[in-house]
Amino acid sequence: MTNANYDVIVLGSGPAGSTASTLLSQYGHRVLMLERDRHPRFHIGESLLPMSDPVFTRLGIQWDPREHLPKGGAEFVDENSHQSVSFQLTTEYQPYQVERAKFDLMMAENAVCHGVDLHQEETVKDVEIGDDRVRVITDKQEYYSRYFIDASGRNAFMGRKKGTVKRYTNLGRYSLYTHYRNATSDAACQMYKNGYIKILMLDIGWFWVIPLVENRMSVGIVVQNDSGGTDMKGEELYEYYRQASPTLNEVLMGAEQETTIKTEADFSFTNHQRFGKRYACCGDAAGFLDPVFSSGVFMAVTSAERIADRVHQGLLDGIEENPELHADDDKDYVTGFRSMRLFIERFYQYDVVRNLFFGKDRTASVVRDISGLLSGDLWSNNNSIQKALLDGRQTRKSG
Repeated sequence: MTNANYDVIVLGSGPAGSTASTLLSQYGHRVLMLERDRHPRFHIGESLLPMSDPVFTRLGIQWDPREHLPKGGAEFVDENSHQSVSFQLTTEYQPYQVERAKFDLMMAENAVCHGVDLHQEETVKDVEIGDDRVRVITDKQEYYSRYFIDASGRNAFMGRKKGTVKRYTNLGRYSLYTHYRNATSDAACQMYKNGYIKILMLDIGWFWVIPLVENRMSVGIVVQNDSGGTDMKGEELYEYYRQASPTLNEVLMGAEQETTIKTEADFSFTNHQRFGKRYACCGDAAGFLDPVFSSGVFMAVTSAERIADRVHQGLLDGIEENPELHADDDKDYVTGFRSMRLFIERFYQYDVVRNLFFGKDRTASVVRDISGLLSGDLWSNNNSIQKALLDGRQTRKSG
């Protein structure tokens, strides 16, 4: 077993890990990124938010519309009441629908192109934070660095090591999903054309329908409760609700299911200790939310950007051991994360879609504020709905 020294070691090469690694390498630091799997690897979470785009610009990401479908907006549908409402999400920034295996590979390869050392199929066994350095022990080697960034996704390596992970039990509990190919119905072609995702509201949660390139669709159900009064589980539950949906029957007419139904559980949580002496957590390792508003990749890259910039300055100033290095930035993170969490809670608990989204007296400012939240514009300080959420007021028709 040999030793290697780096300025920063990053655990995980998903969107958060690749973002932090690339930016730190751009600053001139020696960075090691450790990945237990190998790219390309399957991952769910294909819909990006517009306000991610400035980070991608910094990273030097070049979008190929043949690989990633431009996203136009989001349509919320209540099939029981035959109501629907759409929100355009393209402004000065263009979001995309991405196949995560390709997207994550692109992000990791971009990090390598910027000088990051990427080790794949290497599992971190332990991390020891010392006074003057960090020791990372993997199944292959030991490494030392001045700083450690946990971007391990929902594994939340440091949070689980320290016992600081807390689940949210009032959001989505688990998801069932798959991909379809040869989705060429008129309804599917319209989704490819306008780039809109669909959110279908259910008695037990909601469906996502996301158009991808090459006539493919990502479809999944997030189960929030058992109010449907059914004992069905897994594939049986998925198929029951999928076949009962007029929208899905129309979109998926003639399509072929690519894979078996996959399951992800242990959904939403927060990590109450996101930083400390010589380490910080970003992306899902800091907290994960129900995916109804597609905030996962957005929170990953924006939190990683803040952490990378602060670590860079800490390394330059020789104060990277300061356990409060990220305290100021974390306030912004909490504002964004809490805003999204409260918005999602209202989606489930206070019928915000029917009362706020579908309200007949919606004003232009309400539509603008909803679109702002759905776009990831969480730090503008001029969104009345966001202010109401953070102040603990119910967001009803008036916002």
